[in-house]
Amino acid sequence: MSITPKARPNVEKMSGYEPGEQPRPGERVIKLNTNENPFPPSPRVLEAIRHIDPERLRRYPSPSAEDFRRTAARVHGVSPDMIVAGNGSDEILAIAVRTYLGPGDVFAYPDPTYSLYPVLAEVGDVKVVTVPWAAGWELPIDALLAAGARAIFFANPNAPTGTLVPTSRVRELAARFSGLLLVDEAYVDFSDENSLSLVREFANVMVCRTLSKGYGLAGLRFGYAIAAPAVVWEMNKVKDSYNCDAVAVSAAAAALDDQDYARRTWEHVRAERARLGEALRRRGWQVIPSQANFVLATCPGGDAGAIYRALKAKGILVRFFDKPGLHDKLRITIGTAEENDQLLAALSAS
Repeated sequence: MSITPKARPNVEKMSGYEPGEQPRPGERVIKLNTNENPFPPSPRVLEAIRHIDPERLRRYPSPSAEDFRRTAARVHGVSPDMIVAGNGSDEILAIAVRTYLGPGDVFAYPDPTYSLYPVLAEVGDVKVVTVPWAAGWELPIDALLAAGARAIFFANPNAPTGTLVPTSRVRELAARFSGLLLVDEAYVDFSDENSLSLVREFANVMVCRTLSKGYGLAGLRFGYAIAAPAVVWEMNKVKDSYNCDAVAVSAAAAALDDQDYARRTWEHVRAERARLGEALRRRGWQVIPSQANFVLATCPGGDAGAIYRALKAKGILVRFFDKPGLHDKLRITIGTAEENDQLLAALSAS
């Protein structure tokens, strides 16, 4: 009789990350639950995929995704040695944890935020200290510093709230903190500010980006970080040997290179975000001002679970977090104008 091997004790205790639900193959839904871009990627992406040299598929890809690094460096005005690429920004976060945090180290972040952070900490047997956001979703700088952390992460704009910490406040934290400060900018393409300038100013600041949201490439899985060359050097020691495949590298470089196309989709999302937020407010919802491609809204009557289920029955998926502080709220991804109209019609009919 075979015996099932036992996992590490900390892994056995974990519940793991819970992703947003995905429709079954062939199921037609209006999908407003996982913050994808409502538009397809740039046509240049498909061209890059169609014309990839078969020789690049026979050989291992560039270990450091050089084509993408050069494109990203040019777009962001940094040097290629300040870019590290990954299989989605989730992998970048995992590499950062493995590089800078070990068993027993303290990892701090404001809460609520991206629910993958505690999972990464649990995998590495890292101690987590969560700090509530200050009033008005202000960054709780003093409380984060008091945690005695070796690394501080926070999403900016934040998930699931969509709120933005001004660059001036991020600078204040960076200046007072000696550990790694990772600013997770997954939704930054839809916001008014970013922290890229701080990477040049502070050696301990890392900015993490993804092509899943702003570039319509969630299915491709490609993310990257911008940091001081010394930080990237250390992360390259830890990442997998060939973590980004040749097709993904070509497609991601093509997407980032077509800034005009991407910006047109961002402007649509911003306009629809404002329209949807106002329409929800007229229906009695309380909507947190968002700088992301979603809104977090408190339901009239407070029974978000019931509204979530009613929408799902009509083929509309939104995100419901059955957790303290969020049980009366829904997070709604900004879709196309037509998708948002169908959502509003379904809410009016409920």
